[in-house]
Amino acid sequence: MDISWDDARLFLAIAETGSLSEAARRLRVGQPTVSRRLAALEYSLGTALFRRSVDGAALTAAGERLVLPAKKMAEWAGELHRAAESADNSPKGLVRVTGSPYACFDFLAPFAAHVWQKHPGLRLEVLSTIQYLDLARGEADLALRMKPPTNADLKRVHTLHTPNAVMVSKSLKAKLPKKPTLQQIPWVAWSPPFEAVPPNPQLESLIPGFSPVFTADNFLVMLSAVEAGVGAMVLSKLAHRFSRDRGLVPLDIDLGPYAKGETHLVCAKSALDIPRVRKVSELLVEEMERMQRR
Repeated sequence: MDISWDDARLFLAIAETGSLSEAARRLRVGQPTVSRRLAALEYSLGTALFRRSVDGAALTAAGERLVLPAKKMAEWAGELHRAAESADNSPKGLVRVTGSPYACFDFLAPFAAHVWQKHPGLRLEVLSTIQYLDLARGEADLALRMKPPTNADLKRVHTLHTPNAVMVSKSLKAKLPKKPTLQQIPWVAWSPPFEAVPPNPQLESLIPGFSPVFTADNFLVMLSAVEAGVGAMVLSKLAHRFSRDRGLVPLDIDLGPYAKGETHLVCAKSALDIPRVRKVSELLVEEMERMQRR
């Protein structure tokens, strides 16, 4: 029998999230709709694709066989969508850009105003997330990432080299030794379930028994704590023309191999064939080059 793309997308959302409720959130529909459509799909196939329990939805053997074809179908659906949109020669409409919470808050949000002022027909949707969205499937058009792409379907458009620093409030800096050690600094860091998100692992490798004084699962909460003088965070020291003075200053301390980082502008290879995506990409490259020259 034929499996429609809508059914394949539903199946894949459940398989990847392991939960009907999370799949409903990803697809922006109600959970009863997901349950009903999954039941109809399983009935038409004559087999169960998931085992439901209080812990979520686990793939059956039959479901396991469908995962790889469904992923390929998703990638081709994204490719088909981009091919259809490349026929529009005018750079207007919605462009979805994803990045880390810091990049979205500090840079992409004010950058969106700059885009709108230069090209009123363009609109940005900024997707702040810890996890990488799947560009090949079309979950976003452009991404700012700390790691270069390894997927053959993705393209690295530009790379920005970023110096990192330990940033604190002026009031906290006055209380610390002139040249504190990493162990002497009160740290603000990610809490579970994001304890594996940088810079937590890096600080754990540098500081034996690393124990932050404040943790949170939200970047803005962490930044607010630093601004209030609770502790320190590792942040990019590279300023841009949209930067706001947050009253933070760098400490004179060596971060070793983590003193420098990279930010990569990434997209699906065919995404730049779409005029609106290409225009936003060009504007991002301009800003990244301007930042590097500062």
